[in-house]
Amino acid sequence: MSDTRRRVKVYTLNEDRQWDDRGTGHVSSTYVEELKGMSLLVRAESDGSLLLESKINPNTAYQKQQEDEKFLSEVFAQLTDEATDDDKRRELVNFFKEFCAFSQTLQPQNRDAFFKTLAKLGILPALEIVMGMDDLQVRSAATDIFSYLVEFSPSMVREFVMQEAQQSDDVSQKHIFFQDILLINVVIEQMICDTDPELGGAVQLMGLLRTLIDPENMLATTNKTEKSEFLNFFYNHCMHVLTAPLLTNTSEDKCEKDNYQTAQLLALILELLTFCVEHHTYHIKNYIMNKDLLRRVLVLMNSKHTFLALCALRFMRRIIGLKDEFYNRYITKGNLFEPVINALLDNGTRYNLLNSAVIELFEFIRVEDIKSLTTHIVENFYKALESIEYVQTFKGLKTKYEQEKDRQNQKLNSVPSILRSNRFRRDAKALEEDEEMWFNEDEEEEGKTVVAPVEKSKAEDDFPDSYEKFMETKKAKESEDKENLPKRTSSGGFKFTFSHSTSAANGTNSTNSKSVVAQTPPASSNGSSSKTTNLATSVTATKGSLVGLVDYPDDEEEDEEEETSPRKRPRLGS
Repeated sequence: MSDTRRRVKVYTLNEDRQWDDRGTGHVSSTYVEELKGMSLLVRAESDGSLLLESKINPNTAYQKQQEDEKFLSEVFAQLTDEATDDDKRRELVNFFKEFCAFSQTLQPQNRDAFFKTLAKLGILPALEIVMGMDDLQVRSAATDIFSYLVEFSPSMVREFVMQEAQQSDDVSQKHIFFQDILLINVVIEQMICDTDPELGGAVQLMGLLRTLIDPENMLATTNKTEKSEFLNFFYNHCMHVLTAPLLTNTSEDKCEKDNYQTAQLLALILELLTFCVEHHTYHIKNYIMNKDLLRRVLVLMNSKHTFLALCALRFMRRIIGLKDEFYNRYITKGNLFEPVINALLDNGTRYNLLNSAVIELFEFIRVEDIKSLTTHIVENFYKALESIEYVQTFKGLKTKYEQEKDRQNQKLNSVPSILRSNRFRRDAKALEEDEEMWFNEDEEEEGKTVVAPVEKSKAEDDFPDSYEKFMETKKAKESEDKENLPKRTSSGGFKFTFSHSTSAANGTNSTNSKSVVAQTPPASSNGSSSKTTNLATSVTATKGSLVGLVDYPDDEEEDEEEETSPRKRPRLGS
């Protein structure tokens, strides 16, 4: 024998189909020998007299009561009618509340049928109206009914609110109006406007909202995905209502209101947003970045209420815990570690929960080796943090930073300079080293006296015109003076310097003509109009025939001569 007792009101239906109040008592379900089965007993709380005794038979009495749709429709009509007396409405809401409570004693099949009947007859639209009323008792009872429905089927509630939004999509003005009376927005507003100093009702409503937006209880079918559809609806129609108190209270980069009740409400909102970060990766990421939400949340680090500062820090910790580079770039670009570090420094040497939570955040970054965040912290905040020595977290971050920097330098040094991208070249000396390496590699080729391939540059584009000018100039000068000999170096090699005219040829003239084949190194641009080219030439010593290759050495004397001569674009001439 079991005896479960609930406090209920007993009503009887009179001949006019109106409910008469029989009183308040305690209901229990127990086995009654005379009735040969489980029975429903209600005894008055005043004197213990029996108000109701009825054998529970799901296939008869209660089934008939659920099928009496006309009766329930009339009750819903009275409940939502503005002309209904407040006392009467309060009784009707309490009746449905106890009705839903009693349904918990039914078998699962009958309980499902009961709630489906209520949904079919319009319990949710009725709650939408009743929950927005001023009567605190009515709102409280309506919240209890709503919790029964959410517990029974979150999908049923989600489907209803999405249909509401769909009905308003055809007319934009109606859509704007409709957002304010959507059932979920009504629930959010009731949570925000809870007058209870302890926010008992707000806590209950926050739990219901979390159940509704939890992807774990959303269904995926062949034709549609409830998760994507509902989350799109929620972020488009409801999220702005949920975050409104947070954004309003941090609009001036400071806490506008920092009283206890406001802090409690913001803590509830942050708890729900933190849940979204963990479970709504795509939608919440877009919302945070578009609204710059993390920056506004971190303003609450300045609150005098430590529990609120911890909620703000927990929100950031969940974001960093995802190790998402999109979030990391958003944090570093916005310099969003600054309020956290300020809170740590303002906390001083006190060893408390806030201190531990901040240290744990940086320790996580160190252990997980999140390089972008480590670099940002060390380069921007290490001077302020290096005095903290009671933990090794910040020194560890500096070590990680230096190790990564060393790896990058080693990787860069392991690449031959000729293969490095131009972005790694820092000065003219590096350019000269690259040119010398090119000549050394070219000299190793046996018997090849060809023009070396050059990099894509302006000099390459000018080559055809330069070559034609070269041939014309050569023919003219061979017939006129035949005097252009190379200058001999101290090592016996030769070096040519060519220009547009004989007057610009560094003043070196001769009386004999020689055959010349020139090798042109890759043209390198340093951003200026002048170019520098060292040419290796092949010169014949007998009767104009090519017999050998003569190179000039890379001695210091030649280097000095090259440095003193002006840098010019590579060009061919005689």
